[in-house]
Amino acid sequence: MYTPPFFKPDRTASLKFAGERGFGTMCAFDGHKPVASPLPFYLTYAADGTPQAAFHVARHNPLVKLADGTTSWLLAINGPDAYVSPDWYVSPDQVPTWLYQAVHLSGPVAMMSDAELAVQIDTLSDIFENWLLPKKPWMSGKMTAGRLEAMKKGIVGLVMTVEEVEGSFKLNQHKSDADYVAIANALGAQVDADARQLAQLMQDARPEAFANETDMLERTAP
Repeated sequence: MYTPPFFKPDRTASLKFAGERGFGTMCAFDGHKPVASPLPFYLTYAADGTPQAAFHVARHNPLVKLADGTTSWLLAINGPDAYVSPDWYVSPDQVPTWLYQAVHLSGPVAMMSDAELAVQIDTLSDIFENWLLPKKPWMSGKMTAGRLEAMKKGIVGLVMTVEEVEGSFKLNQHKSDADYVAIANALGAQVDADARQLAQLMQDARPEAFANETDMLERTAP
């Protein structure tokens, strides 16, 4: 991933983003063409601290045959994104651009054992069910044993050993306070939820710029 230095988050921030997002596109190469599947995952860590991305796919997914435990795959995780118009800047001679958050994790992928798959299923559902609180979380134990076992036979558990972590959080960090605030305010006024989320991220990242704007408005108020 090409990332200019001012857009590059540190490793901890990139892994935090990936873990909280929990959904991405897993990509591999079959020798002739790319193979990819969008899927949910969760991050765990080996005893030595190495990140691992645990997930599962349908047994007939072509990715299964490529999980040799050696060849590196790519997991692309995208966050909010939005278009930025040059008209929104305070400064002249700007160009259109796109703001976004994205993290790429890469490393070899191996198959899980049946016991590991059972843990993966429960852990994955538990993470996402907790997003829905105060709803009582769904658990695999609510299924009949026969139905659950039949479903398990249709999937394969996989785990990526993450060897490389790359991130790009493009939030106009290189712009002046005036331009930065102008873009955040314009994004915040859009109907698109991603645009508004990026506006909030920008405000959280540089609160002093918005404090300065507030101070200036107060000084110039009649």
